[in-house]
This record gives sequence, C-alpha cells and structure tokens, in this order.
Amino acid sequence: MSDVGREVPPAVATKGLGWSGRETPVEPPPAGPGMREDVSRRFGRAEADPRFRDLADPLREIPDDLEVDAGAAVGDPRVEEALEALDRDLVALREVKGRIREIASLLVVDRLRRGLNLEADPPTLHMCFTGNPGTGKTTVARRMGEILYALGYVRKGHLVAVSRDDLVGQYVGHTAPKTREVIRRAMGGVLFIDEAYHIYRVDNERDYGQETVEILLEVMENQRSDLVVIMAGYEEQMDRFFSDVPGLSSRIAHHIDFPDYRLEELMDIARLMVERERYRFSAEAERAFEEYLRERMRQPRFANGRSVRNAIDRARMRQAVRLYDAARRGRRLTKRDLVTIEAEDILASRVFEGGAYHGEGGRGDRAVAARA
Repeated sequence: MSDVGREVPPAVATKGLGWSGRETPVEPPPAGPGMREDVSRRFGRAEADPRFRDLADPLREIPDDLEVDAGAAVGDPRVEEALEALDRDLVALREVKGRIREIASLLVVDRLRRGLNLEADPPTLHMCFTGNPGTGKTTVARRMGEILYALGYVRKGHLVAVSRDDLVGQYVGHTAPKTREVIRRAMGGVLFIDEAYHIYRVDNERDYGQETVEILLEVMENQRSDLVVIMAGYEEQMDRFFSDVPGLSSRIAHHIDFPDYRLEELMDIARLMVERERYRFSAEAERAFEEYLRERMRQPRFANGRSVRNAIDRARMRQAVRLYDAARRGRRLTKRDLVTIEAEDILASRVFEGGAYHGEGGRGDRAVAARA
C-alpha cells in the first residue's frame, strides 16, 4: 500500500535505545487501508479556526481572555457513549475508569487547543494493563479504541487482540512478515498484546521474538499518531519484560493496574450477565451462586469475571437439561421456567463437593477431589 501524501517520520535506530545494537533501522510496516489520509486530520490539526490558521505564534498573538467553545468538544455524544458503555460493561474498577477518563479529558482539551492552532505533538498513548485474568483488560482496551476514534486520534478505533503465536514465527524469515501483517491490520486502532512477556524469551539467544520487539519499538515511536499499543499481563512478569527490553518501558505512557474483584462485585457482574442473557436468578439461586463464588474463589485458576461467565453458562446448561427432562415427562413449561435459573442449577456444581476446580470453559465441571 502506498504512502502517497503522507510523510513517514525518520526511523529511530534501536542501537541508541540500548536494545539489540542493530544499526540498520527496521523498515516500518506497510500502511493499512486509508493511510493516504493526511495525518493532521486524524489528530484534529485541520480543525484550527481559519482566523488563527496562519498565525506565526498563536501562543502570543491570540489574547489570553479569548473564550473558546468547549461545549461541542466536551459534550461529544460519541465520547460520552463510549464512557457510559465502559461504566455499563464493567462493574467497579473505579481507578481504571478514572484513568480512562483522564486520557479522554487530555484529548478533548488538546482538540480545543488545536482549534486555536496551538500545535503540540500527539500525546503518547501506549499503555500497559496489569492484572489477573478476567479483570476487564480486553473490554477496557476495546472501549479505549472507541474513545480514541471518537476524538479523532485514530482512524478506525477497532481492536486487534493477539498473543505471541500471532506475532512470532517458527523459523528464520517468518517473524517479520507475521508481525508486520498484524500491525497492518491494527493500524488506525488499538493493538492489544495479551501476555506480552511471552513475545521475547531473553534466556534463548535464538528466540525469534527479538525481531518482533524491534519492529514494535520502531512502530510505537514512528506510528504513534495512528496506532495505540496496549500490552497486558501479570504485573511481576511485565516488570521483568520491561527490564529485559530497554527502550520499551519508555514508550509506555500509561500503566494501569486491574485489581481482582471482591465477592459483592462478582455478584453484581453475575446479575448483569444473567439479565443480558434474558434470564433471572430465583432468590434461592442467587444465594446459591454467592456461596458458589465463595468456594470457587478459594480454588486454583479462579479468573474473576471470566469464571463468573463460565459458571453461568454451565448453570444455563443444567437448567436446559432439567427443563428438557421435565418436558419429556409431560410437564407443561411456562415462560417463567425458561427464564429462571433455580438453586439446583447452581448446587449441582462439583465445587460444592469439596473438590478443587481445575478448568475454565469447554469441559463442564471438571474437578478433582481434594483429599488429605
């Protein structure tokens, strides 16, 4: 894809960043569809008021008491809808939501500044999300893309979620094309790399992930006005990864920690999920599910919201089997039957048998009895 009409910033040599000592700059990946659009339009530089567009020094030439029309930018319905969806989709996580609102505020004010032709470099928005599985990292990344799109920071606002297998090849010459293709698909939106520390294995000199990291370093610097990279994983492993890869940490502007959910927050998530699927808990089922969570949270591989979703899916399966058997015996079913999850659909879980749960999704209620 041609880069006609777009000036590609000069590549930054990785040697100066203390990474691999490689002096030959990595060629930026081919641009994705739509990259002929002027970069300035994406970040609002074309929105400068005609009165100020040709000023040599707007900082000094525009009176400080000039009022700006902040209403349109602050009240942009697309931004508000994305922020409201974040509140709606995620229970709790007040600090996480607060950080996302801070980033949105930065971009809104930057848009207002550009209306006065107060030029500034696009802010670096690459992020690191740390936390255990099921704490909402991917959901927040997706909403972040929508917010960035609404504010004109990226062209599309879509999310491309990948892991090491999507980026790193298995033989010489395989890694660069894989990595560039992923980046090409993510251009104009958000690239979400889950368990990013698996990309490069520092203890293996022949690991092909080194090439992926070099390309990412280059793109995160030179294409940051059209791609936001979010790396996610456990906090300790991410800290070690940043230590192993000099130059990467300095490109991550925002580090956001996702705490585990408390029991009452998990129950709120369960109610929300059940309602969205057009079900409801009976009073006894809700009490049973709360007890289920108490037991499950003590067991291995608990995955917060993901474990809640899996438990609800299995409860739906048991409800379906129960109703099917009832219908075969001649019982007439009602709408109440079809939408209600009963306590027996929860209590049938092996979690209540004193077992240690060892699976998440796809294999039913696999459990191993814990014996002294």
